[in-house]
Amino acid sequence: MSKNNSRREFLKNSAIAAAGFSIVPRHVLGGTGFVAPSDKLVVAGIGVGGKGESDIKSFHDSGKADIAYLCDVDDRRAANSVKRFPKAKYYRDYREMLEKEHKNIDAVSVSSPDHNHAIQALAAMELGKHVYVQKPLAHDVWEARVLTDAAKKHKVVTQMGNQGASNDGPRLAREWYEAGLIGDVHTVYCWTDRPVWPQGISWPTASAQVPQELDWDLWLGTAPRKNYVDKLVPFNWRGWWDYGTGALGDMGCHLLEVPFSVLGLSYVQDVQASVGSVYVDEFKRGYFPESCPPSSHATMTFPKAARTQGPVTLHWMDGGIQPARPEELGPNEIFGDGGNGILLVGTKGKILADTYGENARLLPTSRKENVAEKYERVPGGAGGHYAQWVEACIAGYGNKEVSAPFEISGPLTEALLMANLAIRGADLRVDGQYPGRNLKLVWDNDAMKVTNFDIVNQFVKREYPQGWGINYNI
Repeated sequence: MSKNNSRREFLKNSAIAAAGFSIVPRHVLGGTGFVAPSDKLVVAGIGVGGKGESDIKSFHDSGKADIAYLCDVDDRRAANSVKRFPKAKYYRDYREMLEKEHKNIDAVSVSSPDHNHAIQALAAMELGKHVYVQKPLAHDVWEARVLTDAAKKHKVVTQMGNQGASNDGPRLAREWYEAGLIGDVHTVYCWTDRPVWPQGISWPTASAQVPQELDWDLWLGTAPRKNYVDKLVPFNWRGWWDYGTGALGDMGCHLLEVPFSVLGLSYVQDVQASVGSVYVDEFKRGYFPESCPPSSHATMTFPKAARTQGPVTLHWMDGGIQPARPEELGPNEIFGDGGNGILLVGTKGKILADTYGENARLLPTSRKENVAEKYERVPGGAGGHYAQWVEACIAGYGNKEVSAPFEISGPLTEALLMANLAIRGADLRVDGQYPGRNLKLVWDNDAMKVTNFDIVNQFVKREYPQGWGINYNI
């Protein structure tokens, strides 16, 4: 064969290879932290409708991620993402996707309902994949501890979807605090107008036809087997204990981010709660143990933290309950953002902030203080939360910080789920009484159990249906 013919044959074969080329995950080309020629992170999305739809779009919009695989149990919810990423391969079962495609995936985004977060994220981490998990990190306390431990064990980049952790507000508030402008914080209030879905109701008695686009068994996943009912999917599952974590799970990760990042809070010491009641008629209180209550007030005690001089009492309020307005706030000034807010009370002053830690301000609001900028701002704020994770994955484990790694968001999630134990305990009826409404639950953090009201320990680690268990030893 002549040299010219050899060259032509080489170019022909190269063209054929190029035509079939797809972005190769960087771990195949050069191990953790290797920068692929495409400089793109190959991402798979589990749960790609609703919030999951905006999540994967945000990864793509960073300019450094290729959305290569989509997975959703509901074809209706997935439709927009399938249309936006026509080259992405689509699956219904995340287990099948990970089994078949794990060699081609760098990172996984989990945006399914709360009850399936842990099993899906853990499956990805055990394959060495970086993970982004929507808030709350998990459904149960034990699951949150598992994910925190697994992230460290498998050395993968993690981020929880509480975008406010990347806002300027928490960083500014921490700079104020460390400059001594409000003294030592001893009390925190966080409140929300959620739920904006039904709670304090009975489980529907009539089952409904499962939509043909929905795989109901896969949607249930780790939850008990029940018949499909109307108006549960895609949104109202949040108010049912089998699937959601109530207002605390929905908004707590956004609101508690500020006290956690400013004060360095970690695990809860004890918690007590009161809950709103629902009356089915004038004289009879309804009892709906499957549903989260319509409102609640949980009081958590944290031991002395990294940046406090003593214990911190944190009040959580939902369902429209709010703390008393601070006297430093003018009568016509908005308290928080109207429906939600964060108030840090120190020995010398107070800091008020909105949802996601936005609009952090000293009280009174006329007070203006300039402090040195100690903590690097995230370009794009909440939007940058996504790009930050993508870039950290590209850099490789341990090479670039993220705002909400599981080492921080795991204990934060556990605190919320501990408060939910008290809320659930306060709403449990035993022999016609509500014994949990008179208790402060004492928490043994190492053993992961409540020491003085054993009945709620069943919710620390729930029973899984056959085939859906999480096999992990901490």
